[in-house]
Amino acid sequence: MAAIASTLSINWQCKPTWGRACYNTMWCLIGCSIGDFGTIAFFQFTGIGWPVLAIMALAIVNGLLTSILLETIILARQMALKLAFKTAIGMSLISMISMEAAMNITDVLLTGGAMLTWWVIPFMLFAGFITPLPYNYWRLKALGKACH
Repeated sequence: MAAIASTLSINWQCKPTWGRACYNTMWCLIGCSIGDFGTIAFFQFTGIGWPVLAIMALAIVNGLLTSILLETIILARQMALKLAFKTAIGMSLISMISMEAAMNITDVLLTGGAMLTWWVIPFMLFAGFITPLPYNYWRLKALGKACH
């Protein structure tokens, strides 16, 4: 009950927090998209006959890994590599998993899954961005924690 009360009592109108949440979500989206799109493209271009669900599951895992890798590289400029990796691992997995799920569900709904076309990518990116954004805002406002 306390978590619900704290969620309801935060200011959802704070423009600086929305700006920071958007910036953080954008970096997460870049990292996740590299692994996700790369995996789907690999299977699409090579014609390897995996089931769509297996390709999408691997795309999600690779998206999470590339997001953590990108964040580690970015943070390593500011801190020791070991601490950068530890910080990257501590990012919000809820945010990343919801982002990956939204992107891949969008792909499945629009193309049948594991199919990158020029027109589906913007829809996947939009779904991947907008889905975790309120959660990332809430983490910043209520907990003072950023996903990136």
